Amino acid sequence: MTLLVAIIILALVFDYINGFHDAANSIATVVSTKVLSPFQAVVWAAFFNFVAFFIFKDHAVANTISKTVHQEFITLPVILSGLVAAIIWNLLTWWYGIPSSSSHTLIGGFAGAAIAHALATTDGFALKDVVENDKIIKTLLFIFLAPLVGMLISMFITFTTIVRNAWSRVGIILIAAIGTWFLFMHLQQGKVEENMAKYYKVDVAKKAMEADASKTADYEAAKAKYDAVAPYLGEFSSIGGPGVAEIIHAKVDPGVDTAKLGKSLAKADNSIIRYGLMAVVLIFILAYLYVEKVRTPTAFSMANMFKKLQLLSSAAFSIGHGGNDAQKVMGIITAALIANGDITDIKEMPNWVPLACYTAIGLGTLSGGWKIVKTMGTRITKVTPLEGVCAETSGAMTLYLTEQMGIPVSTTHTITGSIIGVGATKRLSAVRWGVTIQLLWAWILTIPVSALLAGLAYWICTLVGL
Repeated sequence: MTLLVAIIILALVFDYINGFHDAANSIATVVSTKVLSPFQAVVWAAFFNFVAFFIFKDHAVANTISKTVHQEFITLPVILSGLVAAIIWNLLTWWYGIPSSSSHTLIGGFAGAAIAHALATTDGFALKDVVENDKIIKTLLFIFLAPLVGMLISMFITFTTIVRNAWSRVGIILIAAIGTWFLFMHLQQGKVEENMAKYYKVDVAKKAMEADASKTADYEAAKAKYDAVAPYLGEFSSIGGPGVAEIIHAKVDPGVDTAKLGKSLAKADNSIIRYGLMAVVLIFILAYLYVEKVRTPTAFSMANMFKKLQLLSSAAFSIGHGGNDAQKVMGIITAALIANGDITDIKEMPNWVPLACYTAIGLGTLSGGWKIVKTMGTRITKVTPLEGVCAETSGAMTLYLTEQMGIPVSTTHTITGSIIGVGATKRLSAVRWGVTIQLLWAWILTIPVSALLAGLAYWICTLVGL
C-alpha cells in the first residue's frame, strides 16, 4: 500500500511538472503577441486546463496509456521506475528550455521499465510479448503526424482567414464546420460500437443490400436482433429499410448491467465537443461580419478583433491540452490500481483519479514555464495575433481529434507544427528551420532516452529490494 501511495503521489507530481513544462504550449503565442501578460496567460490556461475535466468523459487516451504494456508485465516497481525516468527527463528538458513531449516521456519510461522487468524475470521474450505493438507504433507515427496535421490545419485556417471577401470566407468556414461535425459523429459511432461490444456480442457486417432487402429472411433476423438492443442505442445507431449498408447482428446478454451500459454509451457521446466547436465557429463568423460588414474595417479594428479572438483560441487549446495530457497520468494511476488489485479494469477508475489529475495539471500550468515560452513564441517564427489565432485553433482541433481516436499525442509537437504552418504561409524562410530541426531531434530521442532511464531506475529498485 505504501508503494502504491508513493506511485500516486509521484504520478501527480509528474502531472504538475507536465503542466508547467507544457504551459508554454498554451500561452506562448498569446504572450508573444502581447494579448496577455505572462501571469494573466498562465491563469487563463490553467483555468481551461481544469475545465477539460467536465468535457472529456470517455478517457480514451488514458485507456491507451494503461494498456501500452501487457498486463503480466505491469507491476508497481515497473510503474514507479517509469515515473521516475519521466520526471527526470521532463525536468532536464525544461531546464534547458527544450519543448520535448511529456506524453512520449511517460510512454517511453513505462515501456522501458517493463522491458527491464522482462529481462530480469524471464529467460527470453519478444518485444511484442511485453508491449502492445499497435499502440506503440501509433504513438511513434504521431510523433511525425501530429505536427504535420497541426501544420496542415493551420495553413488551411490561415489561408481561409486571409481571404479578402468576407462572404467567401464565411462560406469556406461553414463547409469546413459541416465536415468537422460529421467527422466527430463518425468517431462517436466507432466508440459506441466498441463500447457495445463489451456488453453484447456485436458483429457489424458491411455488405450491400438488394433493393428488396427488407423482404429477405436475413434482413428480418437482423432487424429482430437489432430491436432487442435498440433501447440502449438511442440516437447512436439505426437500421433502415431497402438499401441499408450496415446490419447489426447482436446477441443479447440477459445478464447485462443496463446502468453500466448506459454510462458506457454516455461516455462515447462527444456532443459537447461538437457543439462547442460549432459555437466557436459561430463566434468567428459573427466577429468577421461585424468588423467587416457592420463597421468599416481598418487595420486597427482587424488587429483588435484577432487579439480578442486569440483569447478564445488559446482557451480552446488549453482545454485540449488538459484533456489530452491529464488522461496520460490517469492511465498510469489506473494501471497501478489494477496492478495492486484495487480494481480489475480501467472502466472501474475511481472518480477521484480524473479530478486529481486535472487539478494537478492546472496547478502546474499556473506555475508557468517561461524558458520554453521564449522558444515556442519567438525562436521558431514571429507570430502576429492573426497567426496566433490560426495556430492555436489548429492545435486545438488536432488535440480534439486525436483524443477522440484515443491516440496519446504531444501537445508540444502539435502546437509546434501549427506555429510552423502559419509561418510557412508567409514564406518558408519565415520559419527558423535550424531551431525546428533541433526540436525534431529532441522529439526523436525522448522515447529511447526515457526508456533507458527507466531501465536504470528499475535496476536500482531491484537493488534496494522493491
